Formats: sequence, C-alpha cells, structure tokens
Amino acid sequence: MTAPNFIPDPISRRIRIFSFDPGLASQYDMAGIGEITIKVPWEELQRGPIGEYIEVIDVDHASGVLYRPVDLSDPKLLAQDGLAPSESNPQFHQQMVYAVAMTTIGHFERALGRVALWSAHRKRYPDGGYDEYFVRRLRIYPHALRDRNAYYSPEKKALLFGYFPVEIKDEFNAPGTMIFTCLSHDIIAHETTHALLDGVHPRFNEPVNVDVLAFHEAFADIVALFQHFAYPGVLRDQISRTRGNLANENMLAQLAQQFGRAAGRGGALRDALGRKNEKTGKWEPLPPDANALERISEPHDRGAVLVAAVFGAFSKVYRARTLDLFRIATEGTGVLREGDIHPDLAKRLAEEAARIASYILQMCIRAIDYCPPVDITFGDYLRGIITADYDLNPDDEFGYRLAFVESFRQWGIHPRGMRSMSIESLMWPTGEEAMQDEDVPIDPAELKSLFEELQETDAPDSPGKRRKARSPKDHLKPWHLDSDRFKTWQGIDENARVLWAWLVKGKGERFAKAAGIILDNRDGPVPATVFRPVEASEGPAQVEVHSVRTALRRTAKGATANVLVVEITQRRRGYFDPQKQKEMDSRRSIPKDEEGDFRYRAGCTLLIDPASMTVRRVIRTAGTIADNNELERQRRFLVDGGLEPNNAYSPAVSVLRSKEPFAILHRHGG
Repeated sequence: MTAPNFIPDPISRRIRIFSFDPGLASQYDMAGIGEITIKVPWEELQRGPIGEYIEVIDVDHASGVLYRPVDLSDPKLLAQDGLAPSESNPQFHQQMVYAVAMTTIGHFERALGRVALWSAHRKRYPDGGYDEYFVRRLRIYPHALRDRNAYYSPEKKALLFGYFPVEIKDEFNAPGTMIFTCLSHDIIAHETTHALLDGVHPRFNEPVNVDVLAFHEAFADIVALFQHFAYPGVLRDQISRTRGNLANENMLAQLAQQFGRAAGRGGALRDALGRKNEKTGKWEPLPPDANALERISEPHDRGAVLVAAVFGAFSKVYRARTLDLFRIATEGTGVLREGDIHPDLAKRLAEEAARIASYILQMCIRAIDYCPPVDITFGDYLRGIITADYDLNPDDEFGYRLAFVESFRQWGIHPRGMRSMSIESLMWPTGEEAMQDEDVPIDPAELKSLFEELQETDAPDSPGKRRKARSPKDHLKPWHLDSDRFKTWQGIDENARVLWAWLVKGKGERFAKAAGIILDNRDGPVPATVFRPVEASEGPAQVEVHSVRTALRRTAKGATANVLVVEITQRRRGYFDPQKQKEMDSRRSIPKDEEGDFRYRAGCTLLIDPASMTVRRVIRTAGTIADNNELERQRRFLVDGGLEPNNAYSPAVSVLRSKEPFAILHRHGG
C-alpha cells in the first residue's frame, strides 16, 4: 500500500501561553493553571510571527534594541508547542501576543460570520479628497513603550505594549522587577478588541456622548474576560475553588491581576463582580446599583457598569442552568457538604459555564452589527443584543434575552425615550414598521431592484473620495469566511457604491426617509452647515454609505442566514457658540474648507435580507442630520463634559481631535 501524495494542512497550531499573566504562574497554589496550551487556526507563518492577520515587530526604541523574531514554524518549536512561558525571553513575548490576538480574532469571525478586517489607512489631499488603503496586518509591538501603558493606535494600525519597573513592595511585588503588559492575556485581548471594533465601527472612538468611549472600554473588557471561560483547565479550577458559585470572588471575572497589583491598586485592574473593602481588606460583592451611571462619567469606571450588567446576565443563566446539578449533588437540599466538590460535579459545572459564556460572548460580539453607526449608547447596545439574538434564535429556550434585560435594568441601563423594557419593545423596528411610522408607501419591488437591476455606480459613496474609473454597472457582491480578505475589503467598497446609487439616485429614495436620511429640502429645510457636494444651501445633502458587509450565520435550527449590514451616515458642521451655529445654519453657502468646531453625525444601520429582499431592521441614531436638539445635546456634552470650548485639555474635545484616542484613555494605566 502506497502513502497518499497529498497531505492536508493541519487545522490548528498548539501554542503555550500564560493563562492570565506571569504573576499567577509564580504563585505556588496556582502553578497548575498558570501556564496553558491553546489552539489557534493553522496558517503559514514567517518569522515574527507574521501571518495573514498579524505582524509582530519587536523593536524596543527605549533601549535601542531589535529583538530576534521567533520562528514558530521551526520543527523543534512545533514539536513542543512553541517556547516555554518566560518573563525574560523576548521571543516568548512575541509568541504570547500572537497566540492571544489570534484567539480573539477567531471569536469575532465566528460571531460575525465574516473575515475580520482592520480599519483602512487614509491619505488626505489639500482639496479635501482622500484615498483609502487596505491594511492586511495589524502590527504588534511587544516592547514599544517604557511606560505603564498599552494601547491600540488607529493612526499606526498597531498595538503598542509597554513595560515598567515595580515601585512598591508587598507579597506580590519586589521593587525593580519588570512588568510586561505584553504578557497579560487580558491586556492583549483587550487591545486586540479595540482594533477589531475599530475595523467595524471607526466612528466609535469619537466621544460625542458620555457612553461612547465607555462602551469601547467595556466591550474590550467583556471580550477579554469571557475568553477566560474558553480554557477548560482554568475554568474547572475556579469552579472547584468557588464550589460552583461563580458569584464569589474568582479570577474569571478579574482583568489584569499582575498589572493592577504592580500599579498599586491592591488587586486586579478591574473586577466585574466586586471590590476589595479598603477598611477591612476583604473582597466584597458589588450589588447592582440602578443609579450608578448618574454618578459616573470616567470611561473606564462607566464601562465597568456595562461589564457588570453583562456578567449579571451570565450569572442569572448560569444559576438557572445548573440548579438541577446542585439538586442532584445535594439530594434536593441545595446545600453542598463541607469540603471540595466532587470532580465530576466540577467538570459538569465547568461545561455548563463554558457553554453559557461562549453563547453570551457571541451575543455581545454579534450585537455590534445591530448598533447605529455613530453616537452609540449603552441602551442602543442592549437593543442590539436583544434584536440580533432574536433574529438568529427566536425561541430563546434558556432565557438569555430576559436575563440581559433584567440585569441591565438592575444597573440602570435603558434606551433613551423607551416607554417599556419588554423584549418586544427593545427590538429595533423592521423595515416595514419603520416605513409605516414614516408613512412611506411599501413596495418590495423597489428593494428587489437593488439585487436584480443594474445600478449606476459612477457617483462616489462618500465626499471627496478618489476612485479609479470602472464599469458603471454592477451588482452587490457577497463573501464568506473563506474569502480573500483583500477582495472582501474591495467588495465592501464596491457594494457601497452600488447601494449609494440605489439610495440616492435610484429606486431607494423612498427608503431614505424611513432610514432617517435627508437627501434634499423636500422634507423640510436643511441647514447650510450640513455637508454638501457643492457650496450651496439648497443643494443635496451628502450621504456616505460607510460599508455594506455580509454576515453569514448559523441559526439555532442549523440553517445558514445571510444578511447585508449597511451603514449610512451624514455629517454637519457644529459650533461651540450657539449664536454662530444659527448664523452658519442660515447662510446660503459655506466654503468646503470651513470645518467648524466639531462634527455632528447622524445616520442609520440597515439589516437587509437578500433572500427575501426585505429590510429586516432599521437602526437609526436618535436624530437626523437636521435635528437641532441632538446637535445641541452633543454641543453641551463637549462643552460641559470637558472645559471651555477649544481648550486642548478638555477630555472630550482632546480625544475627539486626537489621532491617538486610546493612548489618551490608557495613559494612566486604565
């Protein structure tokens, strides 16, 4: 018998990492779970590692050192699952950031049903035009900063990790020892999530309300924390230590323990379940507080409320799903005997916790396709979670959606203007409901034309964008998880042109009103400060179709569901002085180079089902681009939320104008 000539590629690559950080691995009673081996998707790697999504570049500018890149394709390293975890080996640092970042990317791709893309580079020109360039790889610098900081750089399309010496002495720290943020599982996953979210929603780093930056931080924490549940050995250990009660203090709900202790916080950087009492020194659970958000505006602290609400939903489902196991183990009393719980019970509880955590993580990631393209609030996110899950799993057999609604309500999170917190009320309207609300005649043939008729695509989908000439007729292009990422990026661009033409010049004009998009003055006067292709107040308003991306998902019944996620925005010049705003609004024309003090943006996200040719969901911002009340709300936030207008030290204004918003957010070790 002869051996086959073709040998398929492996499915996955095994890599050793720190499960949390080196601080945990150095504790005697945690040694068994301090180091773990995880699987990442197989790909051909160059030294670095450099793969399809990530390029690790290990330059330490502070020390003037370029570290030799690790070769994970070396047969010796393949045979032993990579390098052994080490605080002192820079090549292991490279291995660690690669493995954790790829794990995080995998969660996003499974939840969203498409390949992950990084936000594009933009090159601007003096005339206001710009070119966009595809970013194939996110760059990761394990030793970029000699500082107590780590952040995602939208400008560089890179993750920059810092290191710093410990300055305190206690049971966990010795002065002078180095803390490397690139060795913290949670910090790596957190920063990678910032980059992935920026690839989907580049406007979510513009602080136009108190929730925007807090959401970015909370979402990154949620992904990092729920990844803990994907490691079976770690999960079983924590189940055993807490005797199955995950509402007690445990590492699964804690973020960056070593970093937090070295920074003098006395414990983890953040904890979703509780806090250490400064007087007694003991950990105490943090009960839900419906008024917490009224007192908190700092992004990390405010984001912690959202994280607590999500963990609250997890806890509710976990308790409900494991009641039978506790009844069996306690012969109906519900009270476990003293001592360690049985290993079989720990195993079953861990399996349930892992299954629930995985589903909740998928709910949280999937919801970002169901959010407005700008000006997101925690309430919008709740609506996104509920609606996205309903569209995929209408039955909700285990009550996940109800758990989310109850937990968010207990933490005082609710959408603006909602009269009810019922699941039905929270769901974003369907296209039919939105068009009925706006008294727009419904004609399915108009949407059908988007898919079946040839569309004129000679107009840009966004103001000023330079494009090469191409065929004036085209169709929407689908893709899936196996698609080439560059062709996928091109497809988004081409789809945006097709839909722009259909919406603005074709049969989609009727849908614009239902989507909250203002095309001209037919529905009321449009302020001159709204951006237009020409310098005239009576000209058409500009419309930017930000993206038209495909999501291919598997339903609860095993079927595949294909949906188009369309993001449409408009922009308007905003001024800190209300009188100047009125003056500029009433002008006949405004020069193109007039920027204003800030940008007010409005728009919508459309979920379109190409199979049934219906608009499944319409997700609008709170106001249209002509809404003066929403413009005033944003102005007040920028002025009152920071210092005086144009003051560079105003937190909101400085972040809004910065090319490195996350460097500012994380500069104090947040």
